[in-house]
Amino acid sequence: MTSNLLDPNTALVLIDLQRGITGAPTEPHPADEVIRRGAELAKAFRAQGLPVVLVRVSFSEDGADMPPGRTMQPRGGGFTPPQGWDEIVDEVEAQPGDIRITKRQWGAFHGTDLDLQLRRRGVTAIVLGGIATSIGVESTARAAHEHGYHVVVATDASGDRESASHSHSVEKIFPRLGVTATTQEVLDALAQLPARD
Repeated sequence: MTSNLLDPNTALVLIDLQRGITGAPTEPHPADEVIRRGAELAKAFRAQGLPVVLVRVSFSEDGADMPPGRTMQPRGGGFTPPQGWDEIVDEVEAQPGDIRITKRQWGAFHGTDLDLQLRRRGVTAIVLGGIATSIGVESTARAAHEHGYHVVVATDASGDRESASHSHSVEKIFPRLGVTATTQEVLDALAQLPARD
């Protein structure tokens, strides 16, 4: 039996599961649940020999590589990100074989080598999760669709600052870009894929 949800050339892409972002509250799925589900997916993808991509947002110390309109000095005061704010959380159990992408925009494709890394591995589909649903996850889903990837969003492995924003992405945007599924549905589909050599 094969999966109708995933194909054998699928990668997992987790967005911004890093210390400085996962510390803020998220809805409707709390950040600790998003992390737990993301870690569960990562473990399962690795076990299948499929790529796991860990995306983080980070900037140079002087902030010169930040997008226009953003600043390291909000509200007129000096701001230095806390030490380790851009490190992937331990619960994801990052492995040496994982692909690591550092982005400076909302989405993980623009200005990075994500597309190159995926294409070199023959990836044709991606499963997305992370924080925030309506920002990093949605921006990456849009770009993935434009790049011709089959897009699956694990909706319960994603969270947002507001439930309404999460719901809008899940109900209105993602169905136009691909399909949505729960973490368990993705895990079940992974189990149906043929074993890789």
